[in-house]
Amino acid sequence: KEKPQQGKVVAVGAGKVKDDGGRIPLDVKSGDLILFGKYSGQEIKLEGEEFLIMREDEVLAVIDSSAAGGGKSKK
Repeated sequence: KEKPQQGKVVAVGAGKVKDDGGRIPLDVKSGDLILFGKYSGQEIKLEGEEFLIMREDEVLAVIDSSAAGGGKSKK
């Protein structure tokens, strides 16, 4: 098995759109430290810096949530 990768969330979207047009809020926030699979997301290069764009369901766990005052939590 492959070990998960670790990264920091730089930005998040508004969430998924429901059938009625409303939004489902995201569990991850900007600044969270997360674990994700090795082959998750799409790599892009923006202004010389590399980023990984992924869906929330590709996130395995939030290991440090700076917005929630730190500590360990599991998704």
